[in-house]
Amino acid sequence: MIADEMRDRLASLEPSRIEVVDESEAHRGHAGYRDGGESHFRIRMASPAFAGLSRIERHRLVHRTLGDIVPRIHALALDLSEA
Repeated sequence: MIADEMRDRLASLEPSRIEVVDESEAHRGHAGYRDGGESHFRIRMASPAFAGLSRIERHRLVHRTLGDIVPRIHALALDLSEA
């Protein structure tokens, strides 16, 4: 499952809180939706790795950490904060 892959990779950022939510069903009929889900995700995460980083830098760090997962999904919403 993609959500499990995301959690595994994001563990390297030592999150104090992490939630990976598959929101695909809410997008049924919209662009990028796939039967079976795993197309639209939301990550809520707090990590000391975000300290001193701007919102854009936090997003870039998460995208780099997720690597080849990002092109395999349609949408990724990020709610990121310092631990």
